Amino acid sequence: MPFITAQQIHNGHRWLPQNTVIEVADNGTIIALHDNLQSDDVIDYDGILAPAFINAHCHLELSHMKGVIPEHTGLIPFLKVIPLHRNDFTEEQKKAARHAGYDELVKNGVIAVGDIANTTDALELRDLDKMHFYTFVESLGFTATNAPKMFAYATGVYDAYAAQATGDKILKQAIVPHAPYSVSSALFRLIDQHQDSTVISIHNQESREEDKYYIAKEGTVKELLTTLGIDDAPFVPSGKSSLRTYLEWMSSAHPFMFIHNTYTQLQDIQFAHSMLKEVYWCLCPNANKYIENALPDVDMFIRENAKLCIGTDSLASNHELSIASELTTLKNNFPHLEWETLLTWATYNGACALQMQGVIGSIQPGLKPGIIQIERLEQNAPTVQRII
Repeated sequence: MPFITAQQIHNGHRWLPQNTVIEVADNGTIIALHDNLQSDDVIDYDGILAPAFINAHCHLELSHMKGVIPEHTGLIPFLKVIPLHRNDFTEEQKKAARHAGYDELVKNGVIAVGDIANTTDALELRDLDKMHFYTFVESLGFTATNAPKMFAYATGVYDAYAAQATGDKILKQAIVPHAPYSVSSALFRLIDQHQDSTVISIHNQESREEDKYYIAKEGTVKELLTTLGIDDAPFVPSGKSSLRTYLEWMSSAHPFMFIHNTYTQLQDIQFAHSMLKEVYWCLCPNANKYIENALPDVDMFIRENAKLCIGTDSLASNHELSIASELTTLKNNFPHLEWETLLTWATYNGACALQMQGVIGSIQPGLKPGIIQIERLEQNAPTVQRII
């Protein structure tokens, strides 16, 4: 049974007292935390020990699109490019890229991922033994008459994931809406009724254009729908933001995870907190900068006691799949944020957002969180390696 310690230990919630020693079973389960244990068996690591990271939002099936789309195009031009080039690759190239993306997550200290799926391509990744998965099967369709057909397709993909044997890993799945500009009210309601306990993950207010469309049916979202051959004539603008519109089509029984939130406003946060029982806001700062060259108002979320977690988005919108890099971007842009807080977002909060906090996300007896060593954190250039 190994005993490990470091200059600092973050348990997923806060810094532990100095001289804390973690006792870990051979299978990675935390046995106990000891105060100032004196033993020749204690391994003393440089830097920081923390629970392994949780990447709450990723698109592993888009890994083959790394470098295909230039930076700072804005969301709507970015979305126009994806379907044009998504299939400009062989199946072998796509598979190799997915596996490389998976390996990159593992190398960068990730133990669980909230993975977006439009296909069954990631089934083979979930069979590997290094990470837990919550697979969010996206359903898309902005035309109400197509809602049953589009939902039936998503259900088929969901069923394939649900049939997969879990083994020693956590494997969860849910059908979720892609984004407000790609899902009709009829499809929102079908998704809502599928399973009332699953997490609803949704790309939220990643562009100013999203709210423009919902408020007045103006802006480049309308151009995107036209480009995709979608007749938006039946859509009636609500005069409200997208979030304050679509939440009225959903049940509060679901835990929610809002993704990106680059242009989310105070009234949106307050509305979500008043409507829903459990809410997490996932930040993907490097992808936000890659696409829109903008970041969410993080301080506003903190003032509203929002529960924040961290994702990377895809390699189509990011240079790497590194939670440490995402945290560094936040620290560089919001220097007053404490590393103690940032590490909580990347560990315990992410585990809670994926409903996995009973196994991972914090260093406490009985859990099996994985443990990472982080060095050079105070230099804002962290390096990470998984040690357990």
